[in-house]
Amino acid sequence: MTESIALDPVDLTILRLLQNDARMTYRDLAAETGVAPSTCLDRVTRLRRSGVILGHRLALDPARLGRHIEALLSVQVRPHRRDLIGEFVERIRALPESRALFHLTGPDDYLVHVAVADTADLQRLVVDEFTSRREVARVETRLIFQQWECGPLLPPASREQPAAARDTGPAGRGPVRAGVVRRGADSGGN
Repeated sequence: MTESIALDPVDLTILRLLQNDARMTYRDLAAETGVAPSTCLDRVTRLRRSGVILGHRLALDPARLGRHIEALLSVQVRPHRRDLIGEFVERIRALPESRALFHLTGPDDYLVHVAVADTADLQRLVVDEFTSRREVARVETRLIFQQWECGPLLPPASREQPAAARDTGPAGRGPVRAGVVRRGADSGGN
């Protein structure tokens, strides 16, 4: 079941600003959005309670932690049964090298983002933690040369919304559109 949450331009501006700097004060949010700090506090609280804001994360540089190589591992699991994949998912999530795990459609069942010290460490991880598992049929490794963070996540603009109804955000920071965020009942958070 998907729950819809209506967002106005102020909500969307708050979400954009907090995604760029989650430590932004309510006073600074108020200055950027043109509403009172208490209004910003109320709106952020509502966005948290409704599940739009899931939490706060600390970003770390893997290379500065001695993990100089990042890779994407495409993993095929056979047979693809719930009793096997549940155990597989928990094991992979528990590995200190794992950064993200995605369950996919298509020929590969999982995509795992990992960070390791060097190529020998990557080989050890693939052989000892992946291909040695009975349910893993195939692993394909792709090294990541470079990655970029992308812009803030906002709801898609309504195709029916006229151009005149679109607003530009405070301080000329780009377009802000009212929208609806859909949140599934099974969505998790941190």
